[in-house]
Amino acid sequence: MMNTLLEVSGVSVSFDGFKAINNLSFQIGEGELRAVIGPNGAGKTTFMDIVTGKTRPDEGRVIFGEKSVNLLKMSEAKIAQAGVGRKFQRPTVFEDQTVFANLIMALKKDRSPLKVLFYRQDSDDKSKVEALAEQIGLTESLYRTSGELSHGQKQWLEIGMLLAQEPRLLLVDEPAAGMTLAEREHTTDILKEAAKTRAVVVVEHDMEFVRRLECKVTVLHEGSVLAEGSLDHVTANQDVIDVYLGR
Repeated sequence: MMNTLLEVSGVSVSFDGFKAINNLSFQIGEGELRAVIGPNGAGKTTFMDIVTGKTRPDEGRVIFGEKSVNLLKMSEAKIAQAGVGRKFQRPTVFEDQTVFANLIMALKKDRSPLKVLFYRQDSDDKSKVEALAEQIGLTESLYRTSGELSHGQKQWLEIGMLLAQEPRLLLVDEPAAGMTLAEREHTTDILKEAAKTRAVVVVEHDMEFVRRLECKVTVLHEGSVLAEGSLDHVTANQDVIDVYLGR
């Protein structure tokens, strides 16, 4: 059995009377790759907002790691330090800096003022950046300015910047949006490789992209879990067809 890394239990949150998350409960295992799908308004983004501390739920628990840390009592910064990384839909990289500079800035380091002030790049840091660049497919672009990259390459760079922080859980929001077919295929490879050493949760609309991930799928509807299992299993579920696929 896979050890549980993230446990969401009985979580609900309302905005102006609208229940965005309704008694949501599910678990993510250590080193698990999971896809989360569902119609617009199903609660996918709100779920990520709750886990990362951006939104506080009205009730429920969000427990992380073997020490059962309560994420709901932590700030966004503390949650990130605890090992939860999030990639938003639009890539946010430092466009006037090189790929190398973006990755070196993202490396997990002591960020105290003195350490930052006297930081000097060493060979170990350079090796880590080169390994990350190879993992995300940007070795040949390492010294290019990030603003010159394609949309897909910027997405890969942002994933690389998150991996540089060594998260135990990586939340990725619609990584395939706006990508070419070749870029989407490479992105699935990056995420599957990343999931060998950490948990990765991917929110996505593109069913072919989800199929390539070859992982367990959670379907959200009206803020709670509607179905869970393989992609073939959930897409054969009549409730899923009615509320999502049949649209």
